[in-house]
Amino acid sequence: MPARRVLIQVSPEMITLIGAGALDPASWPEQPVAFSFAIGDPSATLAYHGPADAATLEAVEASLLLIVARSACQRIFGSLPPEGAFHAPPTLRGIAAAILGCTLAEPARTTLRLAKAIELLCETFQLLGSDALIATARDAQLSYGDCERIRAARRLVETRWNEKLTLDSIAAACGLNRSKLARGFRDLFNHSVGGLLAEQRLSAAQQMLLATELPISSIGYRCGYGTNAAFTRAFSRRYGMAPSGFRAASLNT
Repeated sequence: MPARRVLIQVSPEMITLIGAGALDPASWPEQPVAFSFAIGDPSATLAYHGPADAATLEAVEASLLLIVARSACQRIFGSLPPEGAFHAPPTLRGIAAAILGCTLAEPARTTLRLAKAIELLCETFQLLGSDALIATARDAQLSYGDCERIRAARRLVETRWNEKLTLDSIAAACGLNRSKLARGFRDLFNHSVGGLLAEQRLSAAQQMLLATELPISSIGYRCGYGTNAAFTRAFSRRYGMAPSGFRAASLNT
């Protein structure tokens, strides 16, 4: 007969399951949703499953499950998170590790696990609500640290787009190699580094053409283009006309 997981009853609306083995839905709250935590080395992940069912969760490689009544999540936290998997940051990993690795004797062990399970659920919702969690990429080789560095690369592009940025310089600034940045950026954000950089530059250039009387060459330079020809080519590909034609058309409308 399959081993049974250790069940910690937090409240009628929430249980914690520790370890591996068969699941017993009879002990679950009504209309359950679940959070699964896979704590590995060097990374950890969490996933939200809603609605939760035994067949789905038994197939999940996780040693810690929080099963919560849907109504309790909505009442306490105001909403339910999007279904999916995320990298577990050090904060969540530490709480989960404290639950799994508790060496206190009973009844102190159960008491600590009860408290930590509630803390883990609250911290998870707080991070989800502040958009601080990073969805796991299709590339399983990306660690939490890699994803943090790729997000830093995106912030760099969004704030320093007018500088002379290249894929190599962005990768070096964020502590990644060129290929991991390019592949991971597309996995996380579904577009390329160069595509985002061009969008930032050309959107700013469009606004400058409409709102200022700066020479077109100056606008191109301010938006990170080394030559007027490069700016004209990029702008024409994006908007279907040269910057001069775009400005002229806007003045005639």
